[in-house]
Amino acid sequence: MIKRHSAELLTRQQVQILVDNLKTQQPALVEEVVPKLFSLGELQKVLAALLREGVSIRDLGTILETLSDYSAVTRDTETLVEYVRQAMGRAISKRFIPDGKARVITVDASVEQLMVERMRRTDQGTYVALEQNELQAIFLSLRNALERITNMGLTPIVLTSPLIRRQFKKLTEQIAPDFVVLSYNEISSDVQVKSEGVVTLR
Repeated sequence: MIKRHSAELLTRQQVQILVDNLKTQQPALVEEVVPKLFSLGELQKVLAALLREGVSIRDLGTILETLSDYSAVTRDTETLVEYVRQAMGRAISKRFIPDGKARVITVDASVEQLMVERMRRTDQGTYVALEQNELQAIFLSLRNALERITNMGLTPIVLTSPLIRRQFKKLTEQIAPDFVVLSYNEISSDVQVKSEGVVTLR
């Protein structure tokens, strides 16, 4: 239960303790990033987003280094989280693909292209504006793929391009809130990937 709700339980005080602990080991890094580049609240949002999808925040040094590297590129939390996830690819692969063999569900290029074209940015964040029939087609295809991979005794993992990973996760949370969505950039080069199903519009 604690793991499932760890993102909600993470307070600014706890983030401050994590930062203080790291400061004893990497003082220059901490002084450069917090609070000069990112406030404690901004860092809390990034850490909570990682925890929400089951990604460990133990390697706070890598997280801060990545935030520092991309601070001039974007201030958008969702985008920064994706950069952090890519930097933590080896740890993410080990967490979700411990045996180095990924049997996954992939997303058809036509679905990815449609999602990229329909992406809209607002002050509240980014969303994908799909028609109801397009959503239903994606959901049906995903349900079928999930059922097939679950019947094989496998844990469902969906693999997408980095461009749509976060949006695909948000889009499909209503039908499969706990399944894992990874991007190709988060998979270690030594992981063997085999597709066991494809999400399509048909």
